[in-house]
Amino acid sequence: MAAARGQLFPFVPVFLGLGIGLYFALRAEPSFNQWLALATTCGGLSLSAWRGPEALRPVALALALVGAGTCVAGWRSHAVTAPVLEWRYYGPVEGRIVTIDRSGSDAMRLALDQVVLDNLEPDRSPERVRVSLHGRAAEGPLDIDPMPGMRVIMTAHLSPPGGPVEPGGFDFRRLAWFDRLGGVGYTRTPVLALEAPADDWALAITRLRMHMSAGLRDRIAGESGGFVAAILTGDRSGVGLETTEALRRSNLAHVLAISGLHMGLLTGVVYGALRGAMALFPIIALRLPIRKIAAVGALAAASFYLVLSGGNVATQRAFVMAAVMLGAVLLDRRALSLRSVALAAILILLWRPEALLSPGFQMSFAATVALVAVFQTIRRQRARMLAAQARGAERRRLPRWLLGLGSIALCSLVAGMATAPVAAAHFHRMAEYGLLANLLSMPLMGTVVMPGAVLAAALWPLGLEGPGLWMMEMGTRWILAVAHWVGGLEGAVRPLQAPPGWVLPTVALGMLWLILWPGRTRLVGALVALTAMGGWTQAERPAVLIAESGGLIGVMTPSGRALSRPRGDGFIARNWLEADGDAAEQSEAAARPAFDDVEGGRRIVIGGETWVSLTGTRSPDALNAICADGINVVANVELPKHAPGDCRLLDPGRLSRTGALAAYHSPAGLVWMEAKAIAGRRPWTQGH
Repeated sequence: MAAARGQLFPFVPVFLGLGIGLYFALRAEPSFNQWLALATTCGGLSLSAWRGPEALRPVALALALVGAGTCVAGWRSHAVTAPVLEWRYYGPVEGRIVTIDRSGSDAMRLALDQVVLDNLEPDRSPERVRVSLHGRAAEGPLDIDPMPGMRVIMTAHLSPPGGPVEPGGFDFRRLAWFDRLGGVGYTRTPVLALEAPADDWALAITRLRMHMSAGLRDRIAGESGGFVAAILTGDRSGVGLETTEALRRSNLAHVLAISGLHMGLLTGVVYGALRGAMALFPIIALRLPIRKIAAVGALAAASFYLVLSGGNVATQRAFVMAAVMLGAVLLDRRALSLRSVALAAILILLWRPEALLSPGFQMSFAATVALVAVFQTIRRQRARMLAAQARGAERRRLPRWLLGLGSIALCSLVAGMATAPVAAAHFHRMAEYGLLANLLSMPLMGTVVMPGAVLAAALWPLGLEGPGLWMMEMGTRWILAVAHWVGGLEGAVRPLQAPPGWVLPTVALGMLWLILWPGRTRLVGALVALTAMGGWTQAERPAVLIAESGGLIGVMTPSGRALSRPRGDGFIARNWLEADGDAAEQSEAAARPAFDDVEGGRRIVIGGETWVSLTGTRSPDALNAICADGINVVANVELPKHAPGDCRLLDPGRLSRTGALAAYHSPAGLVWMEAKAIAGRRPWTQGH
């Protein structure tokens, strides 16, 4: 511990993150007295870290940081409290458009604030709702185009944010809670404009962003225009589902998100261009600190990019990281160091602690930490080689072009390996040829696309932006061509089973210990990570899954999970199959031999029990012919309170009290788990 003093700062965000993770893992929200006790304990530990015995100070500080992380997450959770719908709503919905994007089914989607619902008091109305446009609504509201800031009205179906599709699964309610999203739904009727956009500066910037996005799509035809608009303004509405899927299959989807990559490339291009331009003039280069001036210019460009792109959480995270790096240049510190990355992580975790759970945060910092660690090691090796050369030893020189190509390949390899476990855990797939796609594409992002964007922005006031736009178009055409080619290769994607919840945090902690700890015991981290990866392979998926809607049953068979329906509850079916590591479509899974057809539904025997799945409005009429002793009936419509026979009934009303159900095999029979019991009583689960 004494030898590590002075090198422990990068552990600060690790312990903060541990505390935040502990908060989100709780089954029940702490009481006021428990919060008070925790805060008092943190204060005592902080005092011990300052004045306590020298040997115990790091331990006391680590425990204080864990407690502080828990407190910060709890404060943030209660600070974003906003009303959430408690029932399904159908009727008029009035609100102001905040953002416009596309849903997973490629439908236009509007996020509204200042929401007004029929016969619902303002203090019970959601602060924000999100509505997808289908049918006539998708064709456009007469001659009116939705614009941010416009006040609109529509007739829509709204529901509370949905819970996990299976016990222990991803809880959309938590994500919606921190976005203050109190209702989600859809409309099939036209959206009518009530008021023109107001003169609000934030919405004015959003309108400017949308205007620039439309202008880019007009100047650059096809998917390339939508791609350029996405990476510059954050508007992905011009990128179709087919292209998005190709980018995912080729492990290039990260280029669509305005993240650390884009912010780093932009600031790097601006910094290099400004420094190079000033270095051309000796009177400036010899008298002024051109590195710091270039850093200030790059920071200004990053700030403008943040505003232009809409300032979502991923972009804000990228800006913080870029600002920390440029601040290190201004303070004559090394820009790329683990301390700088740790500082960026601390700021983000204190500002938005819920970001810890997002794939973007995890993948961004996994890649950054791994890259900085690898290149620091290379830097140390180079220093040893230079020292050896100074002593007269021979040094073999490699051509510059080969060094550049090797650096690109190494960056792609290291970043891919660091983010692969995170991507596989969250998205249940692995792009087999992702390294190839990144090697063929990413050099153009840094040498053609982003320089073209800077050139176009610099020449736009003069009306000479054409060359910059042409550079971006050529670069993005190549990237999209690579994505479609690699994504279309046989075996491009390998489906993977979802890991147990403890695996990914354990892998992360093991790798962080391996990278951050200065002593030889760092190798323990590699052992911990490998053990956790081994636990992933031993994961057990539920033998039976029942959707909260009552419309779908999934049973694990030797050929994969068999589903009770070929259509309906498609989102739930897709998530179940993906978590199984199963690439089958819902119709294929429904054709697997497991269920027998009966009057009004389908039947299966599980663990000695008979289960019948009923769907449709005629389900209650089918009970007389189906119900008998030991029969379990699951339906997607309300059933009578009392069954005609001695059978167990599960309908949407009854399942709403338990959430989705899952069963695992045990020597005593099936052991059932309830989604709501696992989710616990948290702020985002109240009223659900």
